[in-house]
Amino acid sequence: MRRPAPDRHAELLATLADGTERSERALRQEVADSARSTRQELGQNFASFQAALVQQGAEATRTQNAQIDAFAQQLTLMQKTLADTLNTQLQGLSESNARRLAEVRTTMETQLAQLQQTNTAKLDEMRKTVDEKLQSTLEARLGESFKQVADRLDQVHKGLGEMQTLAIGVGSLQRVLTNVKTRGVFGEVQLEALLEQVLTTEQYAKQVETKPRSGQRVDFAVRFPGRSADGAPVWLPIDAKFPRDDYERLIDAHERADVLAVEVAGKALEARIRSEAKSIADNYLAAPHTTDFAILFLPVESLYAEVLRRPGLMDAVQRQHRVTLAGPTTLLAMLNSLHMGFRTLALEQQASEVWKVLGAVKTEFNRFGEWVERIKEQVAKASDTIDKADTRQRQMRRALKGVEALPELQAQALLPAVDPEDDGAL
Repeated sequence: MRRPAPDRHAELLATLADGTERSERALRQEVADSARSTRQELGQNFASFQAALVQQGAEATRTQNAQIDAFAQQLTLMQKTLADTLNTQLQGLSESNARRLAEVRTTMETQLAQLQQTNTAKLDEMRKTVDEKLQSTLEARLGESFKQVADRLDQVHKGLGEMQTLAIGVGSLQRVLTNVKTRGVFGEVQLEALLEQVLTTEQYAKQVETKPRSGQRVDFAVRFPGRSADGAPVWLPIDAKFPRDDYERLIDAHERADVLAVEVAGKALEARIRSEAKSIADNYLAAPHTTDFAILFLPVESLYAEVLRRPGLMDAVQRQHRVTLAGPTTLLAMLNSLHMGFRTLALEQQASEVWKVLGAVKTEFNRFGEWVERIKEQVAKASDTIDKADTRQRQMRRALKGVEALPELQAQALLPAVDPEDDGAL
């Protein structure tokens, strides 16, 4: 085959390039024209759509405004109707209430008038009755008052007589208290009353020789359990003292505001207390038969308070003579403490006895455990025997299964029934 020449190919390529370029320009021109027309058409359509939307919005607004105006008119009409209805009902209710109030007022006025008439009649009757009763009561009361006045005058005369007797008794008491021995008896009586109030008769004793072979007996002594082999008690001596003369001189000096006399009387009272404490320590304290201290009882609280006011007196008496001072209230507190100690000691003794009983019970309980073990073994053996008998009984029943049973009467004739009372003797 013959090939074209190179110039021919170049011409064809140039022609093809020119055609392609013209076609491209024509196509671009056509695309541009088509886009322009499309934009114009879209702009027209969008303007038409916007105008339609504006028109529809305006129509919707006019429709809503019309509906709102109609609803407002309906609400106004309903409000007016409701107001008219309420006014009518309120007016009717007011008229009804007014009628009822008028009826109630009329009824109340009628009842009040009747009540006033009834009350007036009853008041007149009550006034007559009260006048009559007042007259009779006044006469009776006046008679009773005169009688009571006469009785009171008699009682006044009797009281004056009793006061004279009491004055005589006070004088007698004054004379009694001026006697030293009688004053001691007064202190002992008060001390015994306090002991009886707190302790039992087994916990204290009267007129006890606390110091062996001294011949001196203290007013009272509290009994403590001893620790000696013979079981002899340990005594707490309590002796009552009433230095009334020294105390009265001190009180009189205070009333006269005599400083020198107060000092002299105070020193005398202090010396008297020291002397009495020394006497108690020498005559009644003898350890181990007694406690290491004794109690000096002052039967008057004011006297005990005055002794406490003396600087260092109570401490010196306790330190030098082993004697504790006590007034009625202080001694009562001490006795209560001793009573609690006695109760604690009794509880300890009872507790020791209880422990002994518990020890014996423990021993017996161990034996009881042994007995229970034995009984358990015997019960186990009996249970095994019963199981063996039950097994044997089932074997015998299986062996007798093929034997025909006799009627009950014949069986009773051959094997008489055993009496349950005689069963134990077989």
